[in-house]
Amino acid sequence: MGVEILSLEEYSEYVYNCAQRSFMQTPEMAELLKKRGYTVEFVGLRNGENRLTNAAILYSKPMTGGLHMEINSGPVSSDTRYLRPFYNNLRYHSKRKGALELIIKPYDDYHQLDNDGYQLIDPQEEYIIALTTLDYKFDGLQTGYPGGEPDWHYVKEMSEISQEELLDTFTKNGKATVKKANTFGIKLKKLNRDELHIFKEATAATSDRREYTDKPLDYYQDFYDAFGDKAEFMAATLNFKDYLHNLERDKAKLEQQLTVLTDRYSNNPDSAKFHRQTKELNHQIDTFNTRISEAHGFIQKYGDQDQVLAVSLFVYTRQEVTYLFSGSYPEFNKFYAPALLQEYGMREAIRRKIPLYNFLGIMGVFDGSDSVLRFKQNFNGYIVRKTGTFRYYPNPIKYKAIQLIKKILRRS
Repeated sequence: MGVEILSLEEYSEYVYNCAQRSFMQTPEMAELLKKRGYTVEFVGLRNGENRLTNAAILYSKPMTGGLHMEINSGPVSSDTRYLRPFYNNLRYHSKRKGALELIIKPYDDYHQLDNDGYQLIDPQEEYIIALTTLDYKFDGLQTGYPGGEPDWHYVKEMSEISQEELLDTFTKNGKATVKKANTFGIKLKKLNRDELHIFKEATAATSDRREYTDKPLDYYQDFYDAFGDKAEFMAATLNFKDYLHNLERDKAKLEQQLTVLTDRYSNNPDSAKFHRQTKELNHQIDTFNTRISEAHGFIQKYGDQDQVLAVSLFVYTRQEVTYLFSGSYPEFNKFYAPALLQEYGMREAIRRKIPLYNFLGIMGVFDGSDSVLRFKQNFNGYIVRKTGTFRYYPNPIKYKAIQLIKKILRRS
């Protein structure tokens, strides 16, 4: 029983029917990896009854002294009893292929926590043991984004939620934010391939602000080509002339309410209830006056064009919807467009009957300092910690020698 190379057709059918799978283990991702210059293999392990128990996309690229090989967010498994044999046989396969290093990033949940970061299930140590006893080196349990990828994911179960119930599943603040965002006249638009520069401009602005490296435009174009209708590049836009019209309309309604209230209490103008209600209405009217003034400023700057507020990339598999890449402009934070994009993704999960919505990365720090976590907590999901990163060196002496030579050359 050893790791074997699978056909695309057999691999696709197998992983489609497994209960848990990341978009990183889809045929579409294999196509994207090929477009980005990687060599791709579909590898699998069978049991004694000749049934597949585990399978993965194994991709590689040349490095000094051999090949870099990697499985990201895999393998996909229908029987976890065979994970250790899979990892064991993968070592021999990588050595035969001339790998200098083999990296495994399993998609198994090591830990689950509730919306506030309190433990739901005990850590699943067996996943780490299965690899480390086979001489895979473990990077350790980490926080943040080691290697640019998160080990901590924020997720929400969708299978029991209807379109009508969705809003009520959010936290109090989450409901208020989405309701408010829906009053501004924001439109959500699916971007075509020739519009991906719009997506790139927003993600680039965000990466500059948060000091991380953005993907190049051709990566997003390759992603679009590889995933087709299994991915949506979405933009939230607002026409500020329309926004101004909505503000003036809603302000007029408040002023009408104030007139009616004043008439109602004309014989009792000293009523405490009258003063309380008029104070509240006048406060709301003042808020609208401030927004109207701001809207005039936006119109002066942007005219009557639809202005992009935020963008998001959603990836769809049978098992989950993944909120993958995003970008926004701080100038428009008060419109809460990212919240509307999240609501859209969850509604698509319900519409497509996909059981899990993955908001993806958070820091794994629960002291209130992670603003991304605070935003995602509005949607009242839970937290999973993935198992982490493991490294196997088929020829450790050669690997260490090459690393030493590189270190010496950097110093010289």
